[in-house]
Amino acid sequence: MKYTFVSVPGLGNKENTFLNIKSKLADYAETYEFNIPEFKIGTLDALVVLSDELVKFDTSFEQSTNKLADLLRTLAKNQGTHIQDLLLVNDKTIDQFIRTFQWNSMKYRTDKSLQETTQLLNQEVTSIDNVMKNKLNIYTQNKNALQTLQRKQTGNLSVKNLNGIVKKQHCILNSEYLTTLIVAVPKSLFKQWNNKYETLTSMVVPRSSAKIAEDDEFGLFTVTVFKRVADEFTHKAREEKFIVRDFVYDEDALRLQQQELEETSAAEKEQQAELVRLAKTNFSEVFASWVHLKALRVFVESVLRYGLPPDFASVAITSPPKFEKKVDETLVAQYGRLGGVHGQSFQKQNDNQEEILDHELNAVNHSDYRPYVQFDLHFEIERR
Repeated sequence: MKYTFVSVPGLGNKENTFLNIKSKLADYAETYEFNIPEFKIGTLDALVVLSDELVKFDTSFEQSTNKLADLLRTLAKNQGTHIQDLLLVNDKTIDQFIRTFQWNSMKYRTDKSLQETTQLLNQEVTSIDNVMKNKLNIYTQNKNALQTLQRKQTGNLSVKNLNGIVKKQHCILNSEYLTTLIVAVPKSLFKQWNNKYETLTSMVVPRSSAKIAEDDEFGLFTVTVFKRVADEFTHKAREEKFIVRDFVYDEDALRLQQQELEETSAAEKEQQAELVRLAKTNFSEVFASWVHLKALRVFVESVLRYGLPPDFASVAITSPPKFEKKVDETLVAQYGRLGGVHGQSFQKQNDNQEEILDHELNAVNHSDYRPYVQFDLHFEIERR
């Protein structure tokens, strides 16, 4: 999705200028008035400085918009929601918002200086970035905690939680000297385990190993050893690729494990819903700020390009990709004269009427230079 914001001299009648552009592009594009109020201008030197700042803020706002959109796309996929229902601006689709754009004079008063308005826009977007970063960090931590608990429920016997698998009768409990170790043994090493476990260390109870569970990758074995050699046995077992699980039998553990999983899952769902609401609201705010910033850029560049007092007509144009070049050629043919010698040569080059011999001028013609004010806004609702 691409929108092009263009301004040309109004010649004392903005409405006629708009209708002229609309009629010229009628076969290739849709054209809408891009209403920009008059602002307190200040000095031209200050406008030149502001023009450079607006370029940086434009890039920053675009990045903030895309980060929020990417987050919403991920959340929409998780929830089975249509992304179009989340990427709204003031309860309108992006297309509707741009087509009907009106400057929010309640929020951004026109009696303030352009610099103050720009700083206010930037402060709002920066504040939203910080809020979203903190909220996302909290959500990510909880989601990771949930995934860790879920892996313990669903992983193989070398990693999954053993509560409910290891029963009371499998363990020696309340012994002063003996302890039961639970060992995950790869299926290919069952024979090796049975041959070696008694001799890995001293003080291993003979014939104390029994297989209590098995999955596609591992078998779960018990072995009884003296407590004083438990750490040494664990180390020796690891060298043989036998995994001694960190496990202590607890009758309440299974209930507490299920309770923790349910509570963490409920918290994750609640935080995800809150994150969706917050990201949706803040996407609306940031995208609206981005379009307001585009309006400021159009105003500032129009004053610098066309002079004072401000007299220009600004429009928003959208067209299918296959007609974008035709739109550009039509606008250059109509308004190429605005760029002086550069604009005229640019116009003639587009019409294939003459070659540009001057090297510097040729470089200008191959850049993004246009003989009128033009800024583009690119945004994809659905990422390919």
